[in-house]
Amino acid sequence: MKKLKAAALRYDTKKENAPRLVAKGEGLVAENIIKIAELNDLPIKKDEDLIELLSNVELDKEVPDALYKAVAEVFSFVYKVSRKKE
Repeated sequence: MKKLKAAALRYDTKKENAPRLVAKGEGLVAENIIKIAELNDLPIKKDEDLIELLSNVELDKEVPDALYKAVAEVFSFVYKVSRKKE
């Protein structure tokens, strides 16, 4: 059985040049990341391939250029989900 993995991204266009990885983990840590997102009514997108790639990124560091397209898809999803809630 595969361990649950999760990651959290932040992108404040007014303060940052690129998205940052603010949390990552597996097992209980991943469960807590997901729980915190749910408690804060944040959209959750499952993308195991991207989470695997993000596992190599240091916490609170900008996402590498090579991952911009995949991360942009996540933020596009978040934007669409957020718009539907309005």
